[in-house]
Amino acid sequence: MNNQKRQWLRAVALTGAIYCAIGIGFSAFAAWSSSRRVAWNVASFVVSLVVFALHIGYEHFGIGNRPVVVAWHTSLAVALGSFLLAVSANINSLRVANAPHGLLAMALVVWPLMVGFPAFVVALLAAGGLHFFRRATV
Repeated sequence: MNNQKRQWLRAVALTGAIYCAIGIGFSAFAAWSSSRRVAWNVASFVVSLVVFALHIGYEHFGIGNRPVVVAWHTSLAVALGSFLLAVSANINSLRVANAPHGLLAMALVVWPLMVGFPAFVVALLAAGGLHFFRRATV
């Protein structure tokens, strides 16, 4: 496996794990502080947005990928993070007798698709804009 392929695979795996950790960590904070639940949810969104932007920047400037490839890799990381969250939700549901196990099993497929496609579009627009402005200044 060449070095560039290892770089983007490592970035996707690490970023997906970071998204999962953000989701689990901030939801724990929200559960501890019911009066600040919305604030913790907004904070998790902002931190995830920063990670998303950093991943786009790394793929574009660090590795030098084209906008479509940047969008693909970034959306894969987002989908991986949501898949890991769905796995976590399924594992957590095993402790609860009346949990909706069928719906949670469906989340293993639905959550990554639900966030992966919009992430691809947003990343494509962002990477395309970076590519356009980078080319215009050269």
